[in-house]
Amino acid sequence: MFKKNNLELNKKNIEDVLSQAVFTGTDEKVLEKNSLLNVQIFGDEIILDFEIQNPTLQYKKKVEQICLGLINKKIDSNLKVKVNFTIKKIQEDNKIKGSPIPGVKNIIAVSSGKGGVGKSTISANLAVALSQLNYKVGLIDADIYGPSMPIMFDLVGEAPKAVEVEGKKKMRPLENYNVKMVSMGFFTELNTAIVWRGPMVHQAIEQLFRDTKWPGGDFMIIDLPPGTGDVQLSLSQLCEITGAVIVSTPQDVALIDAVKAAQMFKKVEIEVLGIVENMSFFACPKCGEETPIFSRHGAENKCSQMDTQFLGAIPIEIDVRKGGDEGKPLMAGNHDSPATIAFNNIADNLVRVLEEG
Repeated sequence: MFKKNNLELNKKNIEDVLSQAVFTGTDEKVLEKNSLLNVQIFGDEIILDFEIQNPTLQYKKKVEQICLGLINKKIDSNLKVKVNFTIKKIQEDNKIKGSPIPGVKNIIAVSSGKGGVGKSTISANLAVALSQLNYKVGLIDADIYGPSMPIMFDLVGEAPKAVEVEGKKKMRPLENYNVKMVSMGFFTELNTAIVWRGPMVHQAIEQLFRDTKWPGGDFMIIDLPPGTGDVQLSLSQLCEITGAVIVSTPQDVALIDAVKAAQMFKKVEIEVLGIVENMSFFACPKCGEETPIFSRHGAENKCSQMDTQFLGAIPIEIDVRKGGDEGKPLMAGNHDSPATIAFNNIADNLVRVLEEG
């Protein structure tokens, strides 16, 4: 038996060690809400099987790091530790926590603390920019109350076709500009207001995720409604989010709400990957002079306080607005402008943040 540090390597000692595991900065024990189902030992390799309630990737990483650290410290620093996770199913009005989108490597939620900051414009152009980097990209327009992606992708009046998957009817996402997409806007009248309470919102979001035959891919961009309400909470229950990107304009009034959005994601154990500053400045198309209409660098400065990445700044440009209104996002055209460069930089920065882990 191994015995290099304090304890002999056996199942009981491993279970005793893990019973002491607590989350950093709290008194909450890892095994209070999670179950250690099994411990297996094969030579210098340990396999731990956990059942957890929180399905997010960040939460899994925390549990894995805590377990590895304790076993290395208390038993043997040379042991190989593998942690397997299953998600505990919670029956609550037919809600089931923790289902990923099959075959999608990175699920990115694009959010904002308040409306009017250009979140949907960022989502659309970021999706196209990633596809131009040869990634397979999907887009879910989860802005239930104001779905705008059908307009931005020139798909107004279109509807997904049904396909049969294992005896069940699912919808096939529509595609334009090399981005596959579903939206609540495909199922409602263009000028009809949606007035729904929480359970109906959750059901609609669940259908966009579960009732769509996604082909898999590298990125799924989820365009959320502004704020910190029902859709955000439903999203944290329904799938394993890789991380969130928060969109804000530079002025203090908008940044206050951006901080609230970041705090909301922290509460549901979703990592904030970075902040995008939209409408950072106006670049005069004639003389090139830059005017900070809504101030400037506010989001960039806030990133250091929030301990998150600054992904980039988007200038105010007429072609950005025109692209959205005319159904062809800026990044889908042959534009050469500061905004085009900015969107490419944001896509590159997002990929870098994910690669660095």
